[in-house]
Amino acid sequence: MAKSLVVRRAEVSKLGGKLAQRAAQYVRMSTIHQRYSIENQAAAIAAYAARYSLNIVRTYRDEGLSGLKIDKREGLKQLITDVCSGRADFSRVLVYDVSRWGRFQDVDESAHYEFLCRQAGIMIEYCAEQFDNDGSLLSSIVKNLKRVMAAEFSRELSAKVHAGQLRLAASGFRQGGPLGFGLRRELIDENRLSKGFLKAGQQKSLKADHVVLRLGQPNQIEVIRQIFQAYVEERKSEEEIVRRLNRQGVPNHLGRPWTRRMVDSILRNENYIGNTVYNRESNPLRGGKIKNPPNLWIRTRGSIAPAVDRNVFLRAQRRLTLRWLHLNDDDLLLRLKSLLEREGRLSEAIINNTLGVPSINVYIERFGSLRNAYRRIGHELKWDFDWIDRSREFNSLLGDTAADLAGRLERAGLAACFEQGIDVLTVNDRFAISLRLARSWGSSDRKPIWTINRRAVLPAGHIIAIRLGEGNKSVLDYFLLPTKAMTGPKIRFMEAGLYRFEGCRFQTPAQLTKAITHQIAGGVRAREGKLSCL
Repeated sequence: MAKSLVVRRAEVSKLGGKLAQRAAQYVRMSTIHQRYSIENQAAAIAAYAARYSLNIVRTYRDEGLSGLKIDKREGLKQLITDVCSGRADFSRVLVYDVSRWGRFQDVDESAHYEFLCRQAGIMIEYCAEQFDNDGSLLSSIVKNLKRVMAAEFSRELSAKVHAGQLRLAASGFRQGGPLGFGLRRELIDENRLSKGFLKAGQQKSLKADHVVLRLGQPNQIEVIRQIFQAYVEERKSEEEIVRRLNRQGVPNHLGRPWTRRMVDSILRNENYIGNTVYNRESNPLRGGKIKNPPNLWIRTRGSIAPAVDRNVFLRAQRRLTLRWLHLNDDDLLLRLKSLLEREGRLSEAIINNTLGVPSINVYIERFGSLRNAYRRIGHELKWDFDWIDRSREFNSLLGDTAADLAGRLERAGLAACFEQGIDVLTVNDRFAISLRLARSWGSSDRKPIWTINRRAVLPAGHIIAIRLGEGNKSVLDYFLLPTKAMTGPKIRFMEAGLYRFEGCRFQTPAQLTKAITHQIAGGVRAREGKLSCL
């Protein structure tokens, strides 16, 4: 329904007797490159306000911010705060269109913020839309459709942008991220001719231009070589290297004293042997960072002049991997006990993410299990620790299952490769299938519960959940689920809840293989909800 050109009824202003209702405007642009977006929105809103005799008394704005989330949109958050607290001195909020209000992936979130305004007696009006936001059936349908379209536009754009970034990264062009010590960014044109080096904070302005990594100043390159020399040849620890650099007053790119994390980052950075690596992590639709399996990384070799010899770099990686093996049992336990006293608890994530403390694999290798190490420092856990004590057994089961599936898929004419550690089976170099164990747990007085745990690496695709029987010693059946089903950190179910997996549950590896082959070899993408058994 087109907007009427008839002036709507309004309160009579005490100043001059003109028709004038007080209104606020909300304007937003997604990126700083949309230079005139806010001005164009404001001009359209001003014309709308003049047509309907509205007086704009307040402006809320968000510049260079995505509409996917409200987290950093201080303008919209302030608007909602003013409305909910009763401080709003206006009766309408003017917005250019539905997409400027937001491209929330959950359209109910967009409706929620509008409902809060309407509940406070303040109406939202979309100035460039061809419908009145009057609560009628037609306007409600059109508005909700517009919200879905705005969300879908972001999803499609995100996929296209990410695919484009991968192609550019494969050509050796830099796609963002923190710049390491001794590196700088060079701007090149479409003919790969240099246009100079970018300073900190500067960005390219032309789409045809690209950014490539180059080695920095010679004195910085010398520092990098000295770090590798000290670590590999002199067998110095990272702490000793840090102390040496700070004692000598060697500057770094951050203008702060050197830390162990900085040195560790240099020793692990493939840029210094001429490689660029992209897509280690991704942040789809800003829903949180996820770690990608190595088969999804984009590694371009020889795109930068090397700063150190490749053999020296590989020797450094071997030492980084084995650096804890020289510690005796008492040293390992002392570090673990100190961490417990500092954090008040222990977990796999806490141990693995704390510098100065070996990973859980070191403790399992040295003491037989992590529980044994905990006992040695007087830390007893009340809950089930079976998953750690039998980690090798479970890893072996996953590996055997993956090998069996890979063989069956190859006999069906598909190429399959299993990556141990992240437990991802890649089929035809394209389809990712994550293997997970659905372990059984529970006490003697209650029925068993099965749990499928999420991991840090969960590429888009499918999950094969291997359900284990009592005592977690035998396989009961298999479930083939889309990764979309894993909306939280874990999935739990009981025997009575197996009906939810109708069509996704298979008794034998042969049946499971047939289902996988149908999904992949048939070239059919699982439509929304096709395998959403949960």
